[in-house]
Amino acid sequence: MLSVLSRVVDIAMAVLGAALGASLYAGAFVWVDDVEGTMLAFSCVLMVMTFPSLGIYQSWRGKPFYDLLLRLIAAWILVESAGVLLTFSIHRAESLSRLWLIYWAASTIGLLIVTKTVIYTALRFIRREGFNQKTVAIVGSAPYAKFLIGQMRNRPEAGFSPVLVFDLQLDANDSPLQGDAFKGVPIERDLAELTKRVRGRAIRELWLALPISEEQTIHRLVNEFRDDFVNVRFIPDVRSLSFFSNAVVDLLGVPAINLAASPITDVKVLPKLVFDRVFAALVLLGMAPLLAVIALMVKLSSPGPVFFKQKRKGIDGYEFEIYKFRSMKVHTEASGQITQARRGDKRVTKVGAFLRRTSLDELPQFINVLRGEMSVVGPRPHALEHDDIYKDLVKGYMHRYRIKPGITGWAQVNGYRGETDRIEKMSGRVKLDLYYMQHWTFGLDMKIVALTLWKGFAGANAY
Repeated sequence: MLSVLSRVVDIAMAVLGAALGASLYAGAFVWVDDVEGTMLAFSCVLMVMTFPSLGIYQSWRGKPFYDLLLRLIAAWILVESAGVLLTFSIHRAESLSRLWLIYWAASTIGLLIVTKTVIYTALRFIRREGFNQKTVAIVGSAPYAKFLIGQMRNRPEAGFSPVLVFDLQLDANDSPLQGDAFKGVPIERDLAELTKRVRGRAIRELWLALPISEEQTIHRLVNEFRDDFVNVRFIPDVRSLSFFSNAVVDLLGVPAINLAASPITDVKVLPKLVFDRVFAALVLLGMAPLLAVIALMVKLSSPGPVFFKQKRKGIDGYEFEIYKFRSMKVHTEASGQITQARRGDKRVTKVGAFLRRTSLDELPQFINVLRGEMSVVGPRPHALEHDDIYKDLVKGYMHRYRIKPGITGWAQVNGYRGETDRIEKMSGRVKLDLYYMQHWTFGLDMKIVALTLWKGFAGANAY
């Protein structure tokens, strides 16, 4: 019913958009002429065929709204372009105003976006109030069932309500799901009872939250309910294989689960890319006098270059040369060895000690940001020799390089700065870096920048 109503509303918006376009073109309220009317009629017919094929009328419950809007805009541009081709084919293009086409396109896109936003917002409100819910039964283990129940309760506007957890372990004593309820949701261990509830329409969604190894169980349940009107969804439990949220992407028309891929997509990261370049340019220009003074102090503190340059890994493991103000006396390390600065390290100059405590030695890294090798916010890159050591000792260590490294990060504002002389310190830093990557938003970046400025760059662990 809602799908039919959406089709009617969309066609009405196309008609209204055509009238608005004609009125804007004429400077007064008028209706479309014969050529415009022919194109409008053809476009409405094409809408009925095109919009469903692009998934506009599918259920958008729990799905990103921006995806719907992008499909909507693309679908309308396709429809109107086909209408223009039609006018050329019937040799009536000379009678069609290009300005009206622009007005019509802009008006219709605007009206479609407004109506979809209103409907989407209204449905979210209704579902948040407890109406228009789809009852869900989860087949899976305790940890993953807990995660899915939490997701449903944290997003009530999606309209999914957990009503049952089905435990495959028939013996309650051997099951990780102890008792008669789990997180307030009843536990069922009898397949016959589950079948009864499904066929009694008490359950509308059956989520198979199982490992891929449970292929026989998945086949068994799919075959059991293949003739019942319940949505059976396979939500594979791949947490043991993945460090990030298991995003499903479309790959050559086939759904694929990202197990080891960057969780930050190119479209989402656009504001971050713009901010990085603008912020880095402002810092380098605004602090140019300070940078010149620091450079002079470094040069006078001990013989050697002003900048310390070292190879580090960037996004996807590509190496780049990181810039810092030199804070140590020039010295030679053994091949393949990098010794971290420690408290009272005699290699550190007096000027260098001050620069390291205040993190002013990091300022030249804004050059790396401006060159696109680093970001303002992201996991801190380590020396290549440290990468070789920690990649086998700390789980998820190399996954930090799925995004650009940063000057500051979630780990740094939470106290993980300076020396990592113990595995526990590095593990803690990596854990926070992976949390940042999994929960990244542009707003989180701004929060980290604000916290960095608020707390200052100085740290007790920076020697």
